[in-house]
Amino acid sequence: MQLKLVPGNSAGTVTAYYLSSQGPTHDEIDFEFLGNLSGDPYTLHTNVFSQGKGNREQQFHLWFDPTADFHTYSILWNPQRIIFYVDGTPIREYKNSESIGVSYPKNQPMRIYSSLWNADDWATRGGLVKTDWSQAPFSASYKNFNANACIPNSPSSSSCSSNSATSTSSSWLNEELDNTSQERLKWVQKNYMVYNYCTDSKRFPQGFPADCV
Repeated sequence: MQLKLVPGNSAGTVTAYYLSSQGPTHDEIDFEFLGNLSGDPYTLHTNVFSQGKGNREQQFHLWFDPTADFHTYSILWNPQRIIFYVDGTPIREYKNSESIGVSYPKNQPMRIYSSLWNADDWATRGGLVKTDWSQAPFSASYKNFNANACIPNSPSSSSCSSNSATSTSSSWLNEELDNTSQERLKWVQKNYMVYNYCTDSKRFPQGFPADCV
């Protein structure tokens, strides 16, 4: 999906683009863009839910102004890993850790959603900065959505065979980062990551989650 975010004073707003299944034990993969006061950078908030449980947040600043032009935000989701991309650069990889007892979102089909909503109870500086409604209406733009996916046989089916893919190529089912992409991922995480749940010792005083490997 290509997005151009809310310009100016966007504090308190969240522009979202995400995948989600239904129900109390839903799976979800999130791109959420947390607005800010004019001149301060957006925070790109990512999260992964499995069986209704999230708390796997990583946050980034971007190396460009996301309000000035459209940029491409992509999700690779296959049985082995989830990769978040910005303009083709990987910013986060979340691997399947079922082998150590961590649930992974692979058994529920998900739909794509987008929204723009008021979250001034938490979005900007933990809720300290509220939405300035005199700046409304707040508008974000989306275009050029494209998906290469498999379509389940029924809403409750999780089977995904290559012959059900929406395009002739199903290489994404086994796609992984090559050495060059791994280096780009490290560059983003070194220079632009501003929060990682796997380093938040105050939040996890009894030890980090098992998937923090």
